[in-house]
Amino acid sequence: QVQLVESGGGLVQAGGSLRLSCAASGRTFSSYAMGWFRQAPGKEREFVAAISWSGGSTYYADSVKGRFTISRDNAKNTVYLQMNSLKPEDTAVYYCARGAVVAGEYDYWGQGTQVTVSS
Repeated sequence: QVQLVESGGGLVQAGGSLRLSCAASGRTFSSYAMGWFRQAPGKEREFVAAISWSGGSTYYADSVKGRFTISRDNAKNTVYLQMNSLKPEDTAVYYCARGAVVAGEYDYWGQGTQVTVSS
């Protein structure tokens, strides 16, 4: 069973930064792509960023491109989301997820961490 545990959320002023972490259990972390998603109140969950198993490829939603950076440390079974220049519209619960065998799908999800950006 794979477990994903997010941390690093909190309250920050607009323009500030946060770094989210997602620690994964299991020995096969380095074999899978990982992603970050978010869900704001009253809205559907949306894709934020993804990273390939090696870290060599990254993908971002247009809304965060140039402000957020996804990275991973396979030795620590951890994926990160560095969030800079935060905006109030970035307020959401952020989830990490493990990529499934089918590209673009995700099969395990964390419980989420709240990010609140005040104006």
